[in-house]
Amino acid sequence: MEILTQQTEELIEEVLYLQKSSLLRLRNSTATERILKLKSIETYMFDHKQELFDALYADFKKPSSEVILAEMLGVKREIAHAKSNLASWMKPQKVGTPLLLLGTQGHVLFEPKGMCLIIAPWNYPFNLAINPLIHAISAGNAVILKPSELSPNTSAYIKKMITHLFDKSEVAVFEGDASVSTYLLDQRFDHIFFTGSPAIGKIVMRAASKYLTSVTLELGGKSPAIVGPEVDLMSSVQKMAWGKFLNNGQTCIAPDYVFVHEKVAFSFMEAMETTVQAFYNKENKGISASDDYARIVNERHFERIISLLEDAKFKGAKIVFGGDYNENDCFISPTLLSHCTPDMRIMQEEIFGPILPMMTYTSESEIIDYLKEEEKPLALYVFSTDDVFTEYILNNTSSGTSAVNDCLIQFGHTELPFGGVNHSGIGKSGGKYGFTEFSNQKSVLKQRTNLLKNFYPPYTFKSKWLIEQVLRWF
Repeated sequence: MEILTQQTEELIEEVLYLQKSSLLRLRNSTATERILKLKSIETYMFDHKQELFDALYADFKKPSSEVILAEMLGVKREIAHAKSNLASWMKPQKVGTPLLLLGTQGHVLFEPKGMCLIIAPWNYPFNLAINPLIHAISAGNAVILKPSELSPNTSAYIKKMITHLFDKSEVAVFEGDASVSTYLLDQRFDHIFFTGSPAIGKIVMRAASKYLTSVTLELGGKSPAIVGPEVDLMSSVQKMAWGKFLNNGQTCIAPDYVFVHEKVAFSFMEAMETTVQAFYNKENKGISASDDYARIVNERHFERIISLLEDAKFKGAKIVFGGDYNENDCFISPTLLSHCTPDMRIMQEEIFGPILPMMTYTSESEIIDYLKEEEKPLALYVFSTDDVFTEYILNNTSSGTSAVNDCLIQFGHTELPFGGVNHSGIGKSGGKYGFTEFSNQKSVLKQRTNLLKNFYPPYTFKSKWLIEQVLRWF
């Protein structure tokens, strides 16, 4: 970790001062003013699309089609959803009046939390930086955004975009390594939005406790996929292969491992290999030559994943297909492992790479018994044509999100909350849930009468009788 320069510290202090001074103005900004800011992000993104393609390719050879699907489309959809709904989200929300408080009127006022810090990850460095920024701007906050140093080209793109579009009194970007994040976390914010690993999430939470700052933690964990005995196998395998190997497996909600019923296990393995070849080796030039397959972000993560693979092999795991890698290119081929056991590191640590461990089962109770001993995952996937089986799994497991007969797509649903539970995250984002996460829901109660004066002291025989009746009636 580098030592933070005095110049950077002073710049951060300056921005904090400017943003604090702008809070009242931002608080009173209209829906139209906020929407104009969101539109400017969308316009810049499309006007500089090729620059974004180049940046993400330079960071980890991400194909342009994946940039569109997994980076740009999500941002475009969040902006479109906010443009259509922001005015209604900002309106005070009326609530009903309990009988005991007749004569009053209550509503919920959505006010911006104020000074917000967003710390973004490297795996989807544009999408996972800009989406929370959209929510923060929609709610009327000032924001400091810290993109990841592990995707430096995309971070530079984000810095250039934000500097062009916003005054630093509203939104500012600070690049750099963990020393920048550490210094920022030591400052006083009103909300912190962090996306990353559970280990760093704990550090963020400890830092936030200094000022009792609210946090949104979008973390990860080991998200299971479960293949039932009755299943549309080829369709399920295609969806799982796409969800697992997109972005070279570097997706927080990718299937991290799979339970397959022994009845369909052999067919599953065959179908998965066929699908991977069709996706990435259609011309038989080798997967490493495919233009549609990304790379591991850096050598450190490459070595970590290979160590998981080697540990699994040493402890008895079998390579069904794949297992090829090239350190010089940070290339790891799509890999399916069988004969996996809980004592293997690959079954204990989040993989974040293109290796899919497989375990078989005969009874769904085996799955429940296994999962109840594990940390609650960010996502859980069920592939089955049997509704009874599906409901049994969903009703007896806990996860931040879930999807039936598909992978990843729940992240793009603007009407559903996205986020983890316990070890996999705190808080929700997406659509109105993102707006709410960056807002303080302030309750406002207006009194129009004074019926409660009958309960003021001194407590006479009459008032005591009335109070006792209230206890009985309400």
